[in-house]
Amino acid sequence: MARLCAREATRIIMAGFPGRAGGGQQSIRVKGRGNFVTEADLQSERAVLDILRSEYPQHFVFSEETASEWTSGLGEGEDAGWLWVIDPLDGTHNYCQGIPYFAFNLALCRGEEPRLALTYAPATQEEFFAVAGGGLTANGRPARVSDVRALKESVLGLDLGYDDKRAAALIDLLAELWPGMQSVRVMGSAALGLAYAACGRYDLFVHRFLYPWDTAAGLLLVREGGGIIVEPDGGPAGLRSQAVVAGASGAVEDFLRLAKGKGRG
Repeated sequence: MARLCAREATRIIMAGFPGRAGGGQQSIRVKGRGNFVTEADLQSERAVLDILRSEYPQHFVFSEETASEWTSGLGEGEDAGWLWVIDPLDGTHNYCQGIPYFAFNLALCRGEEPRLALTYAPATQEEFFAVAGGGLTANGRPARVSDVRALKESVLGLDLGYDDKRAAALIDLLAELWPGMQSVRVMGSAALGLAYAACGRYDLFVHRFLYPWDTAAGLLLVREGGGIIVEPDGGPAGLRSQAVVAGASGAVEDFLRLAKGKGRG
């Protein structure tokens, strides 16, 4: 069912992608500086919600463009507590610019614990998938976090989000740590950033302003890839975490140690 949702969302998203030959024009609504919503966001969300509500009418669905507060215990009997968390198009600014780094993001949670996760990149046709206890696959093959143990050996991925104060603080921290890492990459999609950390493309990924639809799939992808995902104070990250550091345990722990040393834990 998760893959059916991804296929339907991809069909809609790619039909309007400006970076694709023949891609249609999109009407764009500005939610904030650098924060957009397009027809593709809304249409793909509606299509996925229709699928899930038809197949799982007792499950609760929490999605970015129609978000409201969820209740973990919603549902009855065997369906109690099942929650689908969806971002129909993560990285909308990239999408609007014709940059092919955006994703469909979906997680099925029991209460607030992700049990299934799928992050799909429509433009590059890449899938990152995990079921609790079943490991991580990237494009159908087993994958895991990198074996890098220190920040100085790491490629660090980050995103800035929509909170200027938090973003500035993260930039300041990186400036203090620089050049104590191999390289820095800014993805423009939290979902893909977490997926890349889960499969070792990034050694770690840092973000300081997140929503549940950004993190729900990534929580499970990183863990099933053998990595860790924590809050900046080192405590375990969860569905409601607004800031995370994720990836190879050694690199994450070294980053946290160095950040604390700069007074920025």
